[in-house]
Amino acid sequence: MAAERFANTVYKKDLYQELITIIEQSDHLKQIFSAAGTEFGDYYVGAGCLVQTVWNHLSGYPLEHGIGDVDIVYFDSADLSAESERLCEQRIAEKLGKIPYKVDVKNEARVHLWYEDKFGYKISPYTSLEGAVNTWPTTATALGVKKTIGGDYEIYAPYGLNDLFGMIVRPNKVQITKKIYEKKARKWAALWPELTIVPWDE
Repeated sequence: MAAERFANTVYKKDLYQELITIIEQSDHLKQIFSAAGTEFGDYYVGAGCLVQTVWNHLSGYPLEHGIGDVDIVYFDSADLSAESERLCEQRIAEKLGKIPYKVDVKNEARVHLWYEDKFGYKISPYTSLEGAVNTWPTTATALGVKKTIGGDYEIYAPYGLNDLFGMIVRPNKVQITKKIYEKKARKWAALWPELTIVPWDE
């Protein structure tokens, strides 16, 4: 499933504004965007913490419900060292203080160096942040948001926002396996029973 398949999907344009409105309701997310913006010129806060905040808003749960970590991604092909990545994560964690989430910072330019050890198969190097987001495990969680110096939010959602706001978990088969998808889906369904889980083989 390629991002291009969804490029012309018709969805409500106001979903983008709705996403921003929900983000602005979370003091923790606002802190996270502020911290990431001081560290990186180009980055995304991505996937789980954003998606799960939306699910919580739609389900009437506290906005922090079920969120275990915060994913911040950047792209630096000139420095693929694990140490530089670790130091970036450390600086952001220090800026965030006692925020109740684990901070996970990844240089997407170096993911191919460790992916096989973690997931059991090789991937090609990503060439951009957007290229990385295109491979994230579900159509709803393939989502990156950053805040510009001028204070505007920029949203990258290659598969649109319909599944996110429809609370639909649908596999994005660009890179993940059935096993990875089903493990994530089970975990999310236990925390958000309102979700509709689309079977891998459908």
